[in-house]
Amino acid sequence: MRQKFLVIILFIFLYGTPLFAQNKYTFSQFASETVDFIEQPLKWDGNDYLKLGLITVPGCLSMFVDQPIRDAVLRDNQKYYKSVPIEFGRIYGELYSPIVFFTGFGIYSVITGDIKARKIAYEIGQASLYAGGINYILKVALGRARPNLNMGNGTYRPFTSFTNGDYHSMPGGHSTAAFVISTVLSRNVNPVWLKILIYAPAVLTMTSRVYQDWHWTSDCLIGAAFGYYIGSWVVDKHEKVDKSYNKDTKHGLLERIHLQPNITGDFYGLNLNIQLL
Repeated sequence: MRQKFLVIILFIFLYGTPLFAQNKYTFSQFASETVDFIEQPLKWDGNDYLKLGLITVPGCLSMFVDQPIRDAVLRDNQKYYKSVPIEFGRIYGELYSPIVFFTGFGIYSVITGDIKARKIAYEIGQASLYAGGINYILKVALGRARPNLNMGNGTYRPFTSFTNGDYHSMPGGHSTAAFVISTVLSRNVNPVWLKILIYAPAVLTMTSRVYQDWHWTSDCLIGAAFGYYIGSWVVDKHEKVDKSYNKDTKHGLLERIHLQPNITGDFYGLNLNIQLL
């Protein structure tokens, strides 16, 4: 939980100070969008529920193969447990990873005034806070036992522990954090090949957590789905606002300006009319 509080503190520091006294990506905007995020399930239609099903059903179905996959992984005695790819995947999904990305992009934006870096930092911080909160609530509510306890993939102890990580297996926190980061980064770059490549570390995170026997496969798939969905929601939210802002401040302004020649007797001039509303 300490990492979540650190993200909140950094978020307030970077976006609640005069350094960021602008109209976009501020702490007040975060508060407003958080209300929208909490209220959004009340506004869902059929397409939204279909989308939720498409990203969560595969994870639920994978519960049928949780044990066979674990058996296959343990068969080689986890000889690659400390290998570079497996460890890299673990590190990429650690709870301090969003803090590193958030702080790095945030500080860079302070130094250079780069609004794109500011946007990326803001979205990583915002999505990570949302994902972390949902993840923790579900972990406690489900109380699923981790595979390394050797209690089987059907052991659940709902609401029995708020601090004991042994029963916080679902959803996978590392997978959620990794997919939040990769989704935000992917949505903020242009080449298609780079958009796809950015997800490679997140896939390694899922693989690492299963291979190191900290999570069932279904934990990681469901965690990844939450990370992807929340990261996408945050980016979509800002893209809609940006499009509306650009339309109103560029094309909309030009459409509301009218110049007309004015010839009255010996007077020649131009009338300038600006429609304010």
